[in-house]
Amino acid sequence: MSRREIDFTSKRKMFIIISVILVLVSLISIFTRGFNFGVDFSGGTDLVFSSTEDLTVAELREKLADIDAEFGMAKISRLNDIQSDESIKSNFSVTVQEFYKSDDKDALLERLPDGLKVESFDSVSGFAADELRSKSIWIAIIALGIILVYITFRFKFSFGIGAIIALAHDAIITLGLYSLFSIPFDVSVVAAVLTLLGYSLNDTIVVYDRIRENLKKSRKNTMERTINDSINQVLSRTINTSLTTFIVVFTMLLFGGAGLRPFAFGMTVGVIVGTYSSIFIASPILIGLFDRKKK
Repeated sequence: MSRREIDFTSKRKMFIIISVILVLVSLISIFTRGFNFGVDFSGGTDLVFSSTEDLTVAELREKLADIDAEFGMAKISRLNDIQSDESIKSNFSVTVQEFYKSDDKDALLERLPDGLKVESFDSVSGFAADELRSKSIWIAIIALGIILVYITFRFKFSFGIGAIIALAHDAIITLGLYSLFSIPFDVSVVAAVLTLLGYSLNDTIVVYDRIRENLKKSRKNTMERTINDSINQVLSRTINTSLTTFIVVFTMLLFGGAGLRPFAFGMTVGVIVGTYSSIFIASPILIGLFDRKKK
């Protein structure tokens, strides 16, 4: 082994222990704290208000509570004040648990005080939210199943198992961080998780391709040496790709606003976790799988 090579496989047990701890913490948070579901998954109404006055959150809540008591318990956050209309002084995102039908919406708009305007209105019934949540779970399960079949046909079953373990690792830790930090969980988060699974799988396939090539070139090397050489050979490509992707999604997280933040958070975390799992989990775990197969 040359001096410039990093010995990944000798430390594999330590990294697996770290991952097991992170997965356990994530699962505990998911099952105890749950998720901060958005309107898409919990039902209710999302509104965006603009105001010709420079209002605080408390002042807006007071104005809206006079219209409907439900707004007294609403989630209200101020949005970035980037406006083409100079008369607009402030913008707010408001979420309530009540489902407004079209008639209720019209009645609400009629009672708005001067200076307040509804820019967007999105209302989801509890039944529709339950259905959407159920479909999202099935989409994730089907995606993992397709990935397992694809990896098995392209490589070997052992590779497929390694890839699925790494993807499950990425998904659980990312979802656990959503739970721990109470990041709003909506349809965009499902899109982020599925996207990061595809990103992580792409990274894993690059390493697996090199492992397969090296296994054919030299059958005398141990599995540990082959995997370690393969990771080092693709390491610079993996880091460069991950770094450029991270810069983009992290910028979205910082400056994208409240609407984009849930998606950007998942992608930012996913790039880090996915890169880590491709190097320290998906490949080294093959050693144990191949050893067990020999026995």
